[in-house]
Amino acid sequence: MTTDSRTPDTGADLLPIATPARTRAALRTLIRPDRGLALTGIGILVAATAVGLLVQPLLGRIVDIVADGRPAGDLTLPVVLLVAVAVVQGLTTTLGLTRIARLGETVLARLRERFVERALNLPADRLERAGAGDLTARVTGDVARVAEAVRSALPEMARSVLAIVLTLGALALLDVRFLLAALLAVPVQLLTARWYVRRALTLYADQRVANGAQQQQLLETIGGAVTVRGHRLEEQHTERSAGRSRKAVDLTMRSVNLVLGFYGRLHIAEYIGLAAVLIAGFWLVHDGAVSIGTATAAALYFHSLFGPVNAALVLLDDAQSAAAGLARLVGVTDLAEQPEPATGEPAAGKAAAGKAEAGKAEAGKAAPASVPRQRIASSDAAVTVHAVSHAYGPGRPVLHEVSLTLEPGEHVALVGTSGAGKSTLARIVAGVQQPTSGSVTAPAGTGSATAGAGEHPVVLVTQEVHVFTGTLAEDLRLARPDASDADLRTALATVHALEWAEALPEGLATVVGEGGHRLDPARAQQLALARLVLADPALAVLDEATAEAGSAGARVLERSAEAALAGRTALVVAHRLTQAVAADRVVVLEAGRVVESGPHDELRDADGPYAALWRAWSGSRTTAPHP
Repeated sequence: MTTDSRTPDTGADLLPIATPARTRAALRTLIRPDRGLALTGIGILVAATAVGLLVQPLLGRIVDIVADGRPAGDLTLPVVLLVAVAVVQGLTTTLGLTRIARLGETVLARLRERFVERALNLPADRLERAGAGDLTARVTGDVARVAEAVRSALPEMARSVLAIVLTLGALALLDVRFLLAALLAVPVQLLTARWYVRRALTLYADQRVANGAQQQQLLETIGGAVTVRGHRLEEQHTERSAGRSRKAVDLTMRSVNLVLGFYGRLHIAEYIGLAAVLIAGFWLVHDGAVSIGTATAAALYFHSLFGPVNAALVLLDDAQSAAAGLARLVGVTDLAEQPEPATGEPAAGKAAAGKAEAGKAEAGKAAPASVPRQRIASSDAAVTVHAVSHAYGPGRPVLHEVSLTLEPGEHVALVGTSGAGKSTLARIVAGVQQPTSGSVTAPAGTGSATAGAGEHPVVLVTQEVHVFTGTLAEDLRLARPDASDADLRTALATVHALEWAEALPEGLATVVGEGGHRLDPARAQQLALARLVLADPALAVLDEATAEAGSAGARVLERSAEAALAGRTALVVAHRLTQAVAADRVVVLEAGRVVESGPHDELRDADGPYAALWRAWSGSRTTAPHP
């Protein structure tokens, strides 16, 4: 179960945060595959702590020997045993902590993989509502907090808790009255812990949200710096950034004051407990119930509790901060994913959403690489869109009962004015976004012949192409890891990019992306189209994939797109109507509804919405250079 969060000052619909119960359940699921490692590590730490508890009785024995005036030779055995205890405890503690640390790193790696996998599959509209800052804060700050807790707090907490439990047991073995005296400190410690936890959890959660809002404002200001300067909005954005920074700093100072109050209360508990044990030892020695050495061992036992008790309670600071971060990570990993519908039945949006909610409990189930697509062997259509509607929020409908069929091998151009819903429909057909209602179905056999049946049923290419850091060959192999150099060259040649690729300083081995050789927008788009060729899907969706090319490279990029789509079923969101001319069929969207559908020539002569678009577009081409 998760709870939604919303920043009051921005109204951003942040990604959900898991409840404490759900966070604990997710943590148990993450640890379950490594139960053996966890039990072994804890068992070794128990043995190490138990061996370490022999130090205080041995020191008490030395005190008794000296107090009784015995020969110095009697000190040999306890001193040798002290050295042996130190060696054995050191070795076993190291081994136990190593296993606990390995467990923590394994669980952290599993959590990271699940988080990244789910984050990459989040619906585009969900990310837009949350803002990039929220996801960035979780990927960076929250993961760092959890990692820090796993690497330092988890092993120390495990050792401290074991030391506390076993030391209290050892006090009881000396004399139960020593244990009762030591327990006088417990009420103060428990009240301190309760006082701290009740304030810390909410405070750290608010702090993480404030940091996310701060990052979101910085991203918006820096990313839109040109627009900010152009409209003289520097002062407003600076004030917003400063306001969110002040809020983050204020929450940080509140956490510092909370920690200081926490330490102060712990010192009071230590004083009460140690005074009680010393007084109990005085009266027990006075009555002859215990020896001076035993009373000394009891005092040393309680003094040895200072470290683990304080460490355990102080680690609550890291634990609460990590718990807040973990809840935010689990909130993302728990986001519902589209389940695979039953074969032969339409996948109604509401029913699918209900099944996805039920599937949340299946923690540990890997998220699919794309939204599962229904297989209908009885249909000859490549893709059927049935009564699809979509809204980005209450009162914000984008698509209304859209139905569309793409025949095998057919190229369909999707055109319309800005805001008509073209990109939304394209993402839904590609399976990267869920419709509010309706279904998208595909027949059996839409998988890639080269990549394995069903592995790449559909590939989406948009105008926002990312060039990954690495060699050009590595970037291409993202689409097909087993592709040979010959396959890469064939794909580049198909999209008319081989000539410039081989002209790079080191050819396919040239490092591209951030810090490497810069590719202009047109070449980056050709790279994306080459990846599409390598993936070899039966269905390709292009969302204004040639929009980034200027007038000089527009025709080249359109030829690249035509070559990449050859032999495939394709849905093309047309930025230039030359793509509509080349398509088998044109579908016109207006205000989220299909208003026309047919071949270019037929629609151009029908004097309808498409004809108006064509006249406006072709007229602008005759009076001005192509945009």
